[in-house]
Amino acid sequence: MSAPDDLRGLRGRLVIDASAELVAQRLAHDLIRALDQRIAEAGSAHLALSGGTSPQRLYQRLATDAGYAASDWAQTHLWLVDERCVPEADPRLNFAMIRSALVDQVPIPPAQVHPMPVGLPDGDRRYEVDLRRALADGRLDAAVLGMGPDGHTASLFPYSPALDERQAWVRFNDGERVLQPRPRMTLTYPVLCATRFLAVLVTGASKHAALLAAAQAPDDLHAHPIVGIRPVHDSKLVWYLDRAAADG
Repeated sequence: MSAPDDLRGLRGRLVIDASAELVAQRLAHDLIRALDQRIAEAGSAHLALSGGTSPQRLYQRLATDAGYAASDWAQTHLWLVDERCVPEADPRLNFAMIRSALVDQVPIPPAQVHPMPVGLPDGDRRYEVDLRRALADGRLDAAVLGMGPDGHTASLFPYSPALDERQAWVRFNDGERVLQPRPRMTLTYPVLCATRFLAVLVTGASKHAALLAAAQAPDDLHAHPIVGIRPVHDSKLVWYLDRAAADG
């Protein structure tokens, strides 16, 4: 489907389908293709996943898609894009949904699943050390991002300190506009923008206003953090939208 003219200010390519189900199907296909290619090239693939409601359908599809075999999961590492700072048993954890929808359903080695250690005071530093050790060339292979109605992505919220981070890959982030529970742990722009395949999954009419605002101010990352996702090197940015999000 063609992109509305008022969204053409967004960086990257727009893919629009009629329903959230079709969007998940399209993204699953593209994601599997990108990961398969990276496994063929490098012997392994590193994928970062977001929480929230929008990607749950995608993860369930990945868990049942015969196109990604047991041998592929055996060579895949899963990382988190961000996490709420709540106890390990708290159902609000992003990882709780990711584990239920995907991790517990596929034959991925437990050592290759990397939840964020939000309970540790230096958890951000530890996660960055692990990430840097794992990524030989300093780049994730794919990341699934979302966008909130306020234009945030990951746990990069409007006017929050982590938006100005240019060195660290992982930060605890807090501020007046960071949603509860806070603080959050998040990947930052330096590592996200270097990711080879960046997929931004946005569904539902409630997201249309934020999409429109981002398209109209594509350089104002403090007001609209999603526009701070600016691919570097040969990274590819693709927006996966359903018609409700694209049209409002």
